[in-house]
Amino acid sequence: MPNAPAASHALAVLRLLSRHTEPQPAASIARDLGLPRSSVYHLLAVLSGEGFVVHLREERRYGLGVAAFELGSAYTRQAPLQRIGRPLLTRLVDTTTHNAHLAVLHGRDVLYVLEERALGRPTLITDVGVRLPAQLTASGLAMLAELPVEQVRALFPSRDVFVQRNGAGPSSPSALRRLLVDVRQTGYAYEDGSVTPDFASVASAVVDHNGHPVAGVAVTFPAGKVSALQRAALAHTVQQTATELSHRISGRR
Repeated sequence: MPNAPAASHALAVLRLLSRHTEPQPAASIARDLGLPRSSVYHLLAVLSGEGFVVHLREERRYGLGVAAFELGSAYTRQAPLQRIGRPLLTRLVDTTTHNAHLAVLHGRDVLYVLEERALGRPTLITDVGVRLPAQLTASGLAMLAELPVEQVRALFPSRDVFVQRNGAGPSSPSALRRLLVDVRQTGYAYEDGSVTPDFASVASAVVDHNGHPVAGVAVTFPAGKVSALQRAALAHTVQQTATELSHRISGRR
């Protein structure tokens, strides 16, 4: 494929603006991207003309425009993560015979966006549209483990923000840090009774091409009916599914 530096630089500008909560001066954009100011001004002019960037003249700053919002909304309407993930979750259910689900991180919560149920298995709380505290769920722990330590600390700065169900799960920043160390070492996360008594889950994170967690793939099973050996096998299968989904959303095979 031929190189397209202008397109690459334009996308870099949009990504940089999306990472900031406030509009940015052109000089800061040029510095952060390591590009000449003249090139950045040209890119900003083109992006502004197309509606992807808005120029705040009084502030001499640039922010994301309406076209960027429309593009994000179109992504939501098409639900590509769910479309790509559904066949993989269906296969995961067929392989494990347990319920599987896909969740995304939303602040300190996880939001379940896809649920595939195994024949004869009970209905779970983790249905599509349900939100749960991230630190109580296997999916949430798997995704939190992939975030920078500083970001996790910002999300969970003190005991006050921790919520528990059934008296289980981490209740302090230090307890959460210890859990996430284990998750990073193994590549998967467990929860046992933190969400629903007598049920456990194992999950692995789905990451994009930058290594950022975009979702968590999990399988939930009756805690007392699955041996340690079977749990290890489930964890391996979930990891494989998460890895394949990571490759697919990043355009890799």
